[in-house]
Amino acid sequence: MIKGITDTVKHLIIINVIIFIGRMTLGGGNLFMEWLALYFPENDLFQPWQIFSHMFMHADFMHIGFNMFALWMFGTAVETQLGSKKFLFLYVSAGLGAVLFQLGYNYFEYLPLKQALVDIGVSHSQMVEVFNEGKVFKAVGQDINDIFMTPMVGASGCIMGVLAAFGIMNPDAKLMMIFLPIPIKAKYFIPGIILLDVISALTGTSYFSPSNTAFMAHVGGAITGALIMWYWKKTQFNKNRWD
Repeated sequence: MIKGITDTVKHLIIINVIIFIGRMTLGGGNLFMEWLALYFPENDLFQPWQIFSHMFMHADFMHIGFNMFALWMFGTAVETQLGSKKFLFLYVSAGLGAVLFQLGYNYFEYLPLKQALVDIGVSHSQMVEVFNEGKVFKAVGQDINDIFMTPMVGASGCIMGVLAAFGIMNPDAKLMMIFLPIPIKAKYFIPGIILLDVISALTGTSYFSPSNTAFMAHVGGAITGALIMWYWKKTQFNKNRWD
């Protein structure tokens, strides 16, 4: 593992920490969430810039601490090998891939539930009113409320893309989980993590993350990062064209 920290990783960590401190100390934490977290597109709080801004928002100290540690540990190695411009492109693209996967999965769950409410005569404005009051439509249960009202925050999708790229570039590197101190090669460890996220998303059972984790965002970020890294390796882009 590369010691120290690279420039882009350092700047990303600084931005994340500044926004987190601002949210926690300025007394406008709710305003930070309303403006910068990513809301479901049918929610009135949704704004286009949230697609990017949510990547720099975090829920609590554990959330930002774990993400920034992972960004430093894997991001420094990946940026050293790719260069700053390629790394930043990979990072942001993985975040966008995470959004695409998570919102796609949310809509897959949401649309049938919404149609069930429409079929019994509930209008969109009535849905919004009930959701904003924290109430639940008995006909469809809590899931539709959670999808509509729960914002998405965090750099996890970006970091999963970086982790996937690290695994492709360093397949035999030994990795370990904090709570499972057994060294496993990256080419087995990283697909295993992605598989667990898929299982968690489909079953609603969380194994190593909080139950409100956007598991499909993890999957989308990892797949996006892996595809970009695979393409770069296949076409053998000259790093000097990016730096």
